Amino acid sequence: MRTSTRRLARAVATALGVVLIGTTLAGPAQAAPTITNPGFESSGSALTGWTVTGTTSAATVAGSGAHGGSRRANLWSAGAYTTELRQTVTGLSAGWWTLRVWARSGSATPGQALDVTRIGLEGCGAAWRYQTVPSTEQDDGWVQVAVSAYATGSSCTVSLRTSTTVGGAWAHFDDVTVTAGRITRPVRGMDMSSVPKNQAFGAVYRTADDVAGDPVTILRDAGVNYARLKVWVNPADGFNDKARVLAMARRVDAAGMGLLVDFHYSDTWADPGAQKVPAAWASYDLTRLANAVAAHTTDVLTALKNQGTPADMVQIGNEINPGMLVTGGAASGAVSSWSNLGTLLKAGANATRAVQPDAKIVLHLTNLDSGVSTLQWWYSQAQAQGVPFDVIGLSFYGYWHGSLADLQAGATTLLAAFPGKQLAVVETAYGFTTAQDDAHANIFSSASVVPGFPATAAGQASYLRAVQNVVAGLPGNRGLGVFYWEGTWTAVAGSGWDPTAPASGNGWENQAVFDFHDRLLQVRWEFAPDPAA
Repeated sequence: MRTSTRRLARAVATALGVVLIGTTLAGPAQAAPTITNPGFESSGSALTGWTVTGTTSAATVAGSGAHGGSRRANLWSAGAYTTELRQTVTGLSAGWWTLRVWARSGSATPGQALDVTRIGLEGCGAAWRYQTVPSTEQDDGWVQVAVSAYATGSSCTVSLRTSTTVGGAWAHFDDVTVTAGRITRPVRGMDMSSVPKNQAFGAVYRTADDVAGDPVTILRDAGVNYARLKVWVNPADGFNDKARVLAMARRVDAAGMGLLVDFHYSDTWADPGAQKVPAAWASYDLTRLANAVAAHTTDVLTALKNQGTPADMVQIGNEINPGMLVTGGAASGAVSSWSNLGTLLKAGANATRAVQPDAKIVLHLTNLDSGVSTLQWWYSQAQAQGVPFDVIGLSFYGYWHGSLADLQAGATTLLAAFPGKQLAVVETAYGFTTAQDDAHANIFSSASVVPGFPATAAGQASYLRAVQNVVAGLPGNRGLGVFYWEGTWTAVAGSGWDPTAPASGNGWENQAVFDFHDRLLQVRWEFAPDPAA
């Protein structure tokens, strides 16, 4: 039976439609308040309309490198400094208001000054709200940062601030707006697929205070509200199959979390390099393959529903850029044959709709670095084939797929191209160290470190926060949320990557969110602010 927390979340979601599975709570249309000199374009070097506090010499206006127009605000000092630009906006009505600022930041030594710049709204009559400006040293790109606060009075004060003990830290601001409405963070997710196997081989999980406990509840208490679980058809090691997913779903439900079911339609890992047909389906033609996809999807989702833990989101395939069920079978769902691929995708999506009509259907791609136009073409082909879906799902690993600015620009382009769809980053991760905890070589190494985000616990936490903030602040408030990938996959003998080889190792343990002593690291999933006062 569902927990009261899940029942309440579902009831609210039903009442509000896309609100909980969207990212905005907005009241009646209200005029945006006037901001003086929002783009810092006023003539002269003075920051007209803005009050400068702290180390006032650190604040200037630059006539080059602007986001919009020809000028931008600049904070920088060779030594430690705290400088704030402030402006009070008036004429607000009671309700939620959102500050958006185009920004970029960094330091003389990449990663040395971490999370020292932030934007915020204060003096609104309720709690002050702020958001960290992520490092953009990877390519010095602009990122729009957003934060919401509830006004009980008629004014709020905009704050743009850097406070650092490290000389050379810098920040740029441009194109400041305050508009009615609220940004929330409806999905704060973790892929927990590795938990059953890890625990079967003796894994222990501890809180940051070194108290052993259930990893599901430890993560819930850190702010996770959604679990992602992958499903394989007939895996060699017996993990990630229907029975294991059902058992894990009960734990997820007991913790009051939402559930994303990730169908790989394979006996093993499915990704751009391998979309293998399950061995039992190897001889099937297209019709039988589509029937198998539908039957497998129906079987798993029906079992979840019957035990009182229905899926809230369903992913049809995993990183299916090249297609789905491509190799090892008589029929191929490769992108070179969109008619075939469309048939298979529709089989999974229609089966989902039949069993769980309110579940959000996700189509999951990766390789944003190959060009957003390629991804846009892919989703356009899916639409042309009549494949029903609700969510554009992306993998985004900054050491492979580009900068935060690339993520924001690509996601914005995709949302503009597909009105009515939402977007989620369903996989991201970052290393807290470049060291290893077993003999298997790690995927994240010193070559993977993204400028501005050191391979430390603080750097990992900062990177996750930055990705979450980009998605939460997407235009139109259509960013659904972020799932961290396999943050529970710590190094345990027997729980390696290859289901056919018990002695295989783990190349991911330095990107887990538990350290080499099993303790929860610094990552936290930010809760949406409570309404008002």
